[in-house]
Amino acid sequence: MIQHIGIVGCSAEGAALCYRTICLEGAKRLGPHAHPEVGMHTHSLADYVERIERGDWEGVGALMLSSAEKLARGGADFLVCPDNTIHQALPLIEARSPLPWLHIVDAVGEQALARGYRKLGLLGTRWLVESEVYPAKLSALGIESVRPTPDQREDINRLIMDELVAGVVNAETVPRFQAVIQTLAAEGCDAVVLGCTEIPLFISHENSRLPTLDSTRLLARAALARAIGDGQ
Repeated sequence: MIQHIGIVGCSAEGAALCYRTICLEGAKRLGPHAHPEVGMHTHSLADYVERIERGDWEGVGALMLSSAEKLARGGADFLVCPDNTIHQALPLIEARSPLPWLHIVDAVGEQALARGYRKLGLLGTRWLVESEVYPAKLSALGIESVRPTPDQREDINRLIMDELVAGVVNAETVPRFQAVIQTLAAEGCDAVVLGCTEIPLFISHENSRLPTLDSTRLLARAALARAIGDGQ
C-alpha cells in the first residue's frame, strides 16, 4: 500500500517546491498523473519567524508538533519538513510526535555519499548555518562542512528573509550567491548544500561553481521512495 506523506510547511516557496516535486516525480514512478496521497499543514510563517528571532526553539517545535498532530488526524503515515532552519527544533519534539519524520540532512547526506563528496559548503539562513543541524549529521558520515564568513551569512540571511521567502529574486541576488559559492570552492569544498528551500529556485548545477545538493528536492524524493516502498 502506498503511504500518505505529511508535509509540515514553513515558508510557502519551500513547501510548494516539495509538494510539486513529489507530484511530478511520482508520475514518473507510478504512471501518468499518479502520486502518493499528500497532506500539508502550515502555520503562519510570521509565527515561526517571531519565535526564531528570539531563540525560542521550544516554541518553534510546538508549532511543528501542532502541524504533526493535524496531519496525523488527516491520515498521514509519516512526515517531512521542507525547511532546513526549523529542523533545529525537531529533536525537541520528535519523541512526542504522533508520526515518524524523515530528516532533511539524512536525505542530503545520503546523496553526498553516493556522489563521493567529502567537504560540503553550507548555504542557508544565519540560524541554520550557525547551528549544528548539518555539521552533526554530516560529521557522523565522515563529511566535513564549511560555513560562509560571518558577513556572508548576514547578507544571505537578509536576502532569504527579505526576498526569497516571498518568491522575489532581484537581479543582484544570483551573483551574490555565486560569489559565496566561489568562496566555498576556494576553501576546498567539492559541493554546496542549498540549505534554504528557496535557493534551488535560482541556483543549480547550471550556474554554480560547485555541484549542488538541492535539499528540498532530495527530501521530496526520499519521501516519495518511502511512500512507494522502493527504498530508492
